[in-house]
Amino acid sequence: MKSQNTEAMLEIARNICLALPEAVVHIDGFGHNTFKIRGKSFVISGESEEGFSLSFKSDRETQELLLQKENFFKTPYIGHHGWVSIQNPDRGDWDELTYLIKEAYLRAAPKRLVKKWNELHKK
Repeated sequence: MKSQNTEAMLEIARNICLALPEAVVHIDGFGHNTFKIRGKSFVISGESEEGFSLSFKSDRETQELLLQKENFFKTPYIGHHGWVSIQNPDRGDWDELTYLIKEAYLRAAPKRLVKKWNELHKK
């Protein structure tokens, strides 16, 4: 059973991810919410005894920088592909996580969507 805190954090992540163009969510048999763009995962959330966790696709450089911070860790099983996780993010983490989620989306999105995103956001 999910705690209220976990439900709140999942709702924040869901709102950020599903606001991105063509993003969808898939819930697997373990209850993990996997956010995808065109079949490619960019964010995965889950719950364990330690609480809520959020994992996102990153590049190696960003991963190295994030792993130097106290609350980030290499995602088990897929961390060697650049994925990074955070356990029980607090209120102050969500501004940075919003940015990192958008970057993860752009890493997974097709070039056409990335180009459209960049034009809309003047990157």
